[in-house]
Amino acid sequence: MRRLHRSALLSATAVVCALVLATAPPAAGAPRHDSDGGTGASTVTGGKGGTGGTEAAEAAEAAVIGAGHARAHAELRRASKGAVEYPQSRRSASLASLADSQRKANAAYEAAVSGRFAEYFPSPDFGVHVAQLPTGKVLLFSFSRVETDPTKETGPTDRIGPANAGRAYLWDPAKGTGARAFKKVTPPVVLMPDGTHAPRPAPFFCAGHSFLPNGMLGVFGGNTGGKGGSGAKLSFVFDPWTEGWYRNRDMAVGRWYPSVVTGADGRQIIMSGQSERGTGTPTPVVERFPAPGQPVPWRPYDIPLDLSVQRMRSDAPFRNDYPHLFSLRDGMIYGLGRDADQQWLFDPRTETRTDLPRRPADFRGYGSAVPLPAGLRGPDSVLVLGGDPLDPNTYRLSGGAWTTEEPRAFGRTQDDTLILPDGTLLTVNGAKDTRDYGFGPFNPKADLKFRRTELRGADGRWRLGPAQRLPRGYHSNALVLPDGRVMVTGDELQQIANDPDIKDGMDGSIEIYEPPYLHRGARPALDRVPAGEIAHDAEFSVESGTASRVRRAVLLAPSTVTHAVNTSQRHLELRMTGVRGRTIGLRAPATAADAPPGYYMLFLLDAGGVPGTAKWIKLGRR
Repeated sequence: MRRLHRSALLSATAVVCALVLATAPPAAGAPRHDSDGGTGASTVTGGKGGTGGTEAAEAAEAAVIGAGHARAHAELRRASKGAVEYPQSRRSASLASLADSQRKANAAYEAAVSGRFAEYFPSPDFGVHVAQLPTGKVLLFSFSRVETDPTKETGPTDRIGPANAGRAYLWDPAKGTGARAFKKVTPPVVLMPDGTHAPRPAPFFCAGHSFLPNGMLGVFGGNTGGKGGSGAKLSFVFDPWTEGWYRNRDMAVGRWYPSVVTGADGRQIIMSGQSERGTGTPTPVVERFPAPGQPVPWRPYDIPLDLSVQRMRSDAPFRNDYPHLFSLRDGMIYGLGRDADQQWLFDPRTETRTDLPRRPADFRGYGSAVPLPAGLRGPDSVLVLGGDPLDPNTYRLSGGAWTTEEPRAFGRTQDDTLILPDGTLLTVNGAKDTRDYGFGPFNPKADLKFRRTELRGADGRWRLGPAQRLPRGYHSNALVLPDGRVMVTGDELQQIANDPDIKDGMDGSIEIYEPPYLHRGARPALDRVPAGEIAHDAEFSVESGTASRVRRAVLLAPSTVTHAVNTSQRHLELRMTGVRGRTIGLRAPATAADAPPGYYMLFLLDAGGVPGTAKWIKLGRR
């Protein structure tokens, strides 16, 4: 480290001290100085918007300690200011009020009929992206906050440089709910083409992702920064077995808000997203990973490293972000855009695109879509729901035609709909609009109805269920755990607004919902499953100490979800070929189009639809 001249060192000390004094909270009883002059005895100004003095001080600090450190110091000061402007007392009171209203709202619900919210605990991450890994652990990743005032944008969307960075954690449910249950798994350090080339953990938030056949998670895109954000060309794989990240060759184009789906051959298809030129420039380029000619990662030790993508011949000119993508049992990729007239069918073998009928209703924002269970075969229809607070209807695409299905109780956006092991659907989360929970944008107060769950039974009808504690809208997520519970997380605005201790580094929160089947008596046991790969259409056996009670066996694909987009969900019934003592004979799904190769949770269910705890199986042989 270069030694500083004594006068320079004194100047640096003076700059830092002045900055600390200028941004420190006022002493008790001292007049508060607000930049808007709203509540203080005087107004602090300094150039445009009252920031000229701060910018000059930051420039002076940068000249002494370096631009990177100066930016980091500035972010800390801004976060500290946010904590003062939105005090801890307000956060604590809000969380207590939500807990009280949740308790009152849920008093009338019977757990065996509607389920219940059982746990609420802190998390070190916002959970903008989540993935249920085949190790049983859950990957959460997002960004580091740049603002602690929830009435402002908390993420680094527009930031250039080190503040625009990603972070990631693993939650191990087997270790409970405390801090020791989480492990930091920092993404690789990268140099972004943003003019600064400053190293930082990869800013891969608002990327797209899906699973590879070996259980690894492919993550594509992210944010290079700038006004409104811009697409990054980043390509990573997270390995659940070594719990590490691996970088691959960049994509051909940048993608900010892309969608990714795994096809029947195990390759990942990547579409849409704002390009490297910035918001308002969606890319029509379709890419595939790994490129043909490179092997698909199949075994747990097949680590994709420095592999390339392939640009496909067809394009996908979606006008808006995060289209819903599904690989259905005909082997085709269904691309369901948010605009009603952008519904397309992609053939990954011929690399061609054809039109699907226009969807009923108009533009739909961030709402969910689910491939409906179809018994022993893979899904052949999709239910589109949410995305419009004025439209409670659900819309089904089946056989190349749209029908209007049973509505939910009310319209909502930012919702997450899951397929549960018994085949029912569960909706959690939701809002009126992006950052609007019913009382205007960036207002943490929320309409209670958006905290209500909804359940869709085998008859296709919806009914309202208990309320979750936090309202969770934009960036909210949910997934089914192997024990049949549901993890609910996401929405950094609400998590910051209701943080029990904004200074402790546990930025996020997780809620656990227990579906009705967990309150209907003893659960079937699943004691042993095959350790190796199971070929499609092959017979195999499992062992259960309650084999005589088992009536159904179900495969449920693990979720990886963000922005209400979950391309990985899949529910299949397995044919039972016989029961002998503790042994249950089963037959795997017929083809890879029915169930793409990879890891699945295997649930055994009794006559009442009660599932046991799942075990993982690997479906598909090379």
